[in-house]
Formats: sequence, C-alpha cells, structure tokens
Amino acid sequence: MAFIGAKPTNVPLTSADLEDSIITSAKIVDGTIATADISDGAVTSVKTTGVGGANTPNFSAVNSGSQSLSHDTLTKLSITTETYDSNSAYDSSNSKFTVPSGEGGKYLISVKYEMSNQTSPTYAYIYVNGTGYTATRFKASTWGNETKMIVTLSAGDYVEGYTYQASGGAVDIVGTSGDRGSIFEGYKLIGI
Repeated sequence: MAFIGAKPTNVPLTSADLEDSIITSAKIVDGTIATADISDGAVTSVKTTGVGGANTPNFSAVNSGSQSLSHDTLTKLSITTETYDSNSAYDSSNSKFTVPSGEGGKYLISVKYEMSNQTSPTYAYIYVNGTGYTATRFKASTWGNETKMIVTLSAGDYVEGYTYQASGGAVDIVGTSGDRGSIFEGYKLIGI
C-alpha cells in the first residue's frame, strides 16, 4: 500500500480494536478454535453462561414412615417427604411428579426402597400417566429394591412408584432413617 507522507508505525491489534462478533470461527483458517489458540485465563464464567446447563426440573422425596404392603397386591409407594423439588412439581400428598409446562424432554427416574424382611418375589415399578412403564424383579432381598429408567415425558405427564410382593403375607417398607428407606427421584437430562 502506498502512503503519502511518513509510513505509520506498526501497532499490534488488540481485542478492543475489534467490534463484537466481527471474527467468527469461519474466518479462522481451519474453521475451529483450538485450546492452544486461547490464552490461559481468557475464558471466564461470564463467557460460558448457558454452557452445560442444569438438570432441572429435578426432585427427590423419601418416605417418612413405614408402609405396609399386602400380599399379591400392586401398591403405590407413599413417598411424601420432599428432599428437594426445583420446580415445585412434586406432589407430596399424592407421591407423584408432574412435568411442568415447557419442560418436556428426557428424564432419568428412579424409585428404590427397603423392605423390613426378606420376600420373594418383589417387583419395583415406575408408572407413567397411570400405566406401568418399567419393572425390575428381585429375589429375596431387604436392600437394593430399585428400578430406574430414562423416559421421554411431555408437559403434564406424571410419574409414580409402585411395588408388588408375593411373600404370602403383608410386609412393611421401612421408614427412612439415614441410608435406609424409600427414595423417589428424577431429573431432566440435558443434551439428549
């Protein structure tokens, strides 16, 4: 380039000299920005807002006392004490989670409980909108009665936990204390 008068002094270009959004990844030779292209400490939490995300809505509830299960009867689990509920979507009086408006998507749902004495067989169920969706069968066990699933839910869909036991008599699910008892929980998955 020809100059009239003295040639300007070379001055390094800084980020302050560039308009926002002026340089895109398409303007970089190979179309990507590699880790080596980013200075240490250059990416702050302000620049990563919206990256990753939160697994919300989410909920967790436990049973506050024991629950009797009749022999050869499908029984809804009474899990009425909320541990957390990000969107106020868990109905503790009915032990069910309902997907809030605008929050449809894939959810990981889990129900687990401990029985007071060994029974066989035992089934743990997750129900969606009043219909059995998944079941896990257990042999005689007082620990580890659990089922979980990933399910696509729409706004207004609801999930509940159920169990069935065929021991020949009534059996109790123990009340929650420390690491014992029942837990019904779930959360929306991000990025699926």
